[in-house]
Amino acid sequence: MLDLAAFWSALDAVPADDDAERLYDPADGALRRANLDRYLQAVAPAADTVLVAEAPGWRGMTNTGVPFTSMRELTDPDGLYRDVPFALPAAPTAPWEASSRVVHAALRDWRGPLPVTWAVFPHHPFVAPDRRTNRTPRPAEVRAGAPVALALAEAMGARRFVAVGRKAQGALAAAGIDAVAVRHPAQGGAALFTAQLAALA
Repeated sequence: MLDLAAFWSALDAVPADDDAERLYDPADGALRRANLDRYLQAVAPAADTVLVAEAPGWRGMTNTGVPFTSMRELTDPDGLYRDVPFALPAAPTAPWEASSRVVHAALRDWRGPLPVTWAVFPHHPFVAPDRRTNRTPRPAEVRAGAPVALALAEAMGARRFVAVGRKAQGALAAAGIDAVAVRHPAQGGAALFTAQLAALA
């Protein structure tokens, strides 16, 4: 079993402003925390790449706890993680997320062990007071989250970071992490993201 003690400690230490939802709080986020642990224990031991996005979205990771995974991917009987015994939230805020669909479709063609996906700012930044919104994380939030990505990579022995979008790349660079950047799949970037990811597989 993968030792994630340092990862959980780093994650729990990331501060959250009033307009950022702590997804993995041991009390309020127990289901998401359990799902993330199941995901990492299933995927991370064999992975050598961490695919890092900017922040969780309200349609996907806020429901499932698994980065770039909405309810549709979590419950897909033929999906990437079909053998992982995830728990299902009782009242998800959305059935699907566009970026999750693109990422899972692109990863179906990945050669070798799947990469681990993660968000450099692990809390959900929203436009207060509506949690069913997304906002861009502030530079300080991104800086605070970067050590979590480092702790995850160290726990799994990852050799490569791939940043999903320039903002994620900049955040990783600020933490001293050299990452290859691929286009974010949102806002018309799906085809380029898929092609760039295929070139890295």
